[in-house]
Amino acid sequence: MTMPAEDESKPEFLRRLGLLDTSFLVIGAVVGSGIFMTPGLIAAGLPSPGLLLTVWLAGGLVTLCGALSFAELGAMYPQSGGQYVYLREAYGPAAAFLFGWAFFGFIMCGGLAALAVAFAEFLGSFVPALSTGHLLFRVEAAGLSYSLSAGQIVAAASILALTFLNTFGIRSSAAVQNLLTVFRLGTVAALVGLGVIFGAKMGGANFHPLFPPGPAFPAVLKPLGLALVAVFWTYDGWYAVNCTAEEIRDPERTIPRGLTMGVLAVTAIYVLVNLVYLMALPLEKISGVVRVGELAAAALFGGGGAALFSALVMVSVFGCLNANILFGPRVFYAMAKDGHFFRAMGRLGARSRVPTGALWSQAAWSAVLCLSGTYESLYEYMVFALLLFFAATGLAVFVLRHKRPGTPRPYRTWGYPAVPLVFIVMCLAVFSSIVISQPLKSAAGAGLLLAGFPVYLVWKSRGGRNPAGTINKDSPDTEFRLR
Repeated sequence: MTMPAEDESKPEFLRRLGLLDTSFLVIGAVVGSGIFMTPGLIAAGLPSPGLLLTVWLAGGLVTLCGALSFAELGAMYPQSGGQYVYLREAYGPAAAFLFGWAFFGFIMCGGLAALAVAFAEFLGSFVPALSTGHLLFRVEAAGLSYSLSAGQIVAAASILALTFLNTFGIRSSAAVQNLLTVFRLGTVAALVGLGVIFGAKMGGANFHPLFPPGPAFPAVLKPLGLALVAVFWTYDGWYAVNCTAEEIRDPERTIPRGLTMGVLAVTAIYVLVNLVYLMALPLEKISGVVRVGELAAAALFGGGGAALFSALVMVSVFGCLNANILFGPRVFYAMAKDGHFFRAMGRLGARSRVPTGALWSQAAWSAVLCLSGTYESLYEYMVFALLLFFAATGLAVFVLRHKRPGTPRPYRTWGYPAVPLVFIVMCLAVFSSIVISQPLKSAAGAGLLLAGFPVYLVWKSRGGRNPAGTINKDSPDTEFRLR
């Protein structure tokens, strides 16, 4: 029996994204609410302003190591799906499915719900009737309670609205994303510029001493490890370019450049914004503060500055939400094309050439998580798994160089083998820190992750056929299975 030919009439992705689009996608997918809300929490565990700036710079350098490693894989396999594709090629379909299972069920959709609710919270500071604190109703039954706020409805509605915008095609999606990113870059540049001007008048007293006496080695490793957990979470999303590889022009050159430029820009933004925070307030004043950006803006510019800063964060979160809505469905599309996810997710719109089924499935589950109020715990349970998959993907650079030495590599990781090795070691170190500090959440996350294996067996028993009725020849599970 011969392998059925691909139906040429079926729609394919359009390569419309250039270098600027990919760089902006990295920035847009990363810079959300984290940089405006986590620095105060990180500062609570660190004894000096120097260490606070160091962990943000270190997070950027480790992320850059990951980006350079992912660049080789992305140029090698310029296909939609990113990590899912690399894990499949390196370790087989079961490992790839577990990543996709966690990514859809908890990591991506839980992250979208968290971003949408954060947007609603900041919107609620301007329109209290739409805030998460405005309860619409609360019910209790059998010892369980459920409450619904106006903010939760706003969060779900924002996901559905942005999903609708993303169904018109990659070019229009990128245009919206670029516009939001340009606005955010401009406002952040203004914040940093004005912050330096106003902060300089206060002198540099907040930086002295830069590294005061604190916990000695190895005692300092624990607070540093916990700080890096939050920093890595704030840098999350930098791999968005890899997921959209099948829609990028000249991917062999554009993916490495877009990843590098995007990550370097994010690192500069994060370090400079933290510098402004420290110019505005001493470390002890920002330690433990959640909305540290507003506090710093009020100290620098007065009460009006805090309100403007809230508006900046609201727009930033909205842009980050849009970027994540854009790239996530490409992973689910790749799963469905392998026959390992719902058939409808593996289809592209005839005119839009985007995975509309995957987009709306992601939107539906994310909206349910918003309304259920369980998104935060689900996401926290799975953060450790994200780091584990990062380490496995970094290791895939080594595995595939050994397993498939003859496969063309238009880009080879700069600094190999040290660069991917640094990324792997740091991901495993932070992973270990999470497991040690949060054993119960980690155990729950491991259970949720392993629950995907029997689900994979169900999909596999269906034959691994893709929605078009053809076989994915690139998958080791289905290669030449029909003859």
